[in-house]
Order: sequence, then C-alpha cells, then structure tokens
Amino acid sequence: MANVAENIDGIAKAIREAYSGEPIPPIRTQLIFQEIDTAYAIQEANTSHWLAEGRRIVGCKIGLTSPAVQKQLGVDRPDFGILFADMQVQEDEPVAKGRVLQPKIEAEVAFEMARDIVSANPTAKEIFDATAFVMPALEIVGSRIRNWEISIYDTIADNASSALFVLGQDKRPLGDLNLREVTMKMTRNGDVASEGKGAACLDNPLNAVAWLAAELGKRGRPLRAGDIVLSGALGPMVPANSGDVFQASIEGLGSVSARFA
Repeated sequence: MANVAENIDGIAKAIREAYSGEPIPPIRTQLIFQEIDTAYAIQEANTSHWLAEGRRIVGCKIGLTSPAVQKQLGVDRPDFGILFADMQVQEDEPVAKGRVLQPKIEAEVAFEMARDIVSANPTAKEIFDATAFVMPALEIVGSRIRNWEISIYDTIADNASSALFVLGQDKRPLGDLNLREVTMKMTRNGDVASEGKGAACLDNPLNAVAWLAAELGKRGRPLRAGDIVLSGALGPMVPANSGDVFQASIEGLGSVSARFA
C-alpha cells in the first residue's frame, strides 16, 4: 500500500494541472518514500478524478517494455497507464500543436481483448486465446515532467507518460502470427526514424500483455473484454515536431500513420 504520509492528492493535482500548463519538476523529489505503489496511487487518484468528470476508460498502455526505451529513460522495468476514449486520434486527424507536452512517438502492437482475464498470473497462451484482434498502433507519448527527467516513479504517477494513440484500420486475428518475430519500421517525413521487432517488447508482446493482466488484477482493474491494450514499443521512441508525418508498418499487421499540425 502507498504510504499514508505521502501527499498523493496534491501531487496528482499538480500533474493534472500541468496538462494545460507547463511541465513540472520531477515528482519523485516530493516523495518521502519512493515506492512503486505510491506512484500507482497517484496515477489512480487522477484516474478516479477523470472518471468522475465523465471520461471513459477503453484500455491500458504498457510502457518501458523495450530495452532501447528503458535505456533512453534510465529505467529498468515495465509500467502501465490508463487509456481513455478521448485519447484516440484518427489517422486523418492532425494532432494540434500544444495538445501534447514534449511529444514523442513509438510504434507497437495493439490488442483488442475478446474476453475478461480472470487468472491471477495469466500465461502468454491465455492471452493468445483471449485476444480478438491485433492492430498496428502509434502511441504518442508526452511527459508532464520537465525535460523528460523521469524515474520509474515519475512516469508511473504521470499515467505512464501517456498522451494519445492511433490504431491502424486493419484488425487481424492472431492466427499463425509470430509476434516475437514481426519487424517494425517507422518513418518520419519519409525517412526511417525507428526500427525494431516483436522480441524488443519483453521478448514477445504476448508476454507484455500477460504482465499487464497480472498487474491490473492485483490493483483492482482487471482486463475486460473489449479493452484495447498498447503492448509496448518495438523500437526507440522518436521526438515529434510540428508538421511531422509518421508512418509505421508492422509485418503481418499492416500500417498506421499520424501527423502533427
């Protein structure tokens, strides 16, 4: 449990206010006890606040699954954040300037779940069986923490540095797809900006979703039928600037694009 001595609501409010203002200093400096559960308690405080305001949860994102991204941010374990319906952007919808603080982008495999996950420690096979479809996806991440100066505690508290996401139009059943071996290529304005493969995501995106399902179950928000899961980056994330156009292709899944106004 998060330590009651921490100013959870105050830190959560500071993060919320940064969405429409300026990035704030790392929140870990305000923590008496730097604990994972405390960081998730801050995230949950904001989730509850936003639900009370009428936002709707549509799934989760998994972060920090790629060794390349872990190295970029100086962290050593995955995390997760909540996806809300208003975070989805269509491929033909430009991302307005200023909508995301300090935006970066990464390509990944998105899952749509066919049924609830009730097992306390689900296996990759259980996730395979519970998956309705997979899709190529672009996650536009952003940080409310100044200069992306984050630790694991900062990014978890900040809803896993989530911002927006774009889903490809093609939904594919897993069938005989080997997600560990799929290759990804992402271009920015026509030039290759990031490359990777499924094994970069906890050795297999199915492993990442299994990890998420176990974590969510422990924290009282189990994966449900219909949930969308962004399973984690297949390669390094890339800064995004005004006017940039990104396109990612994932072998066997298709392609997805995003553009910034």
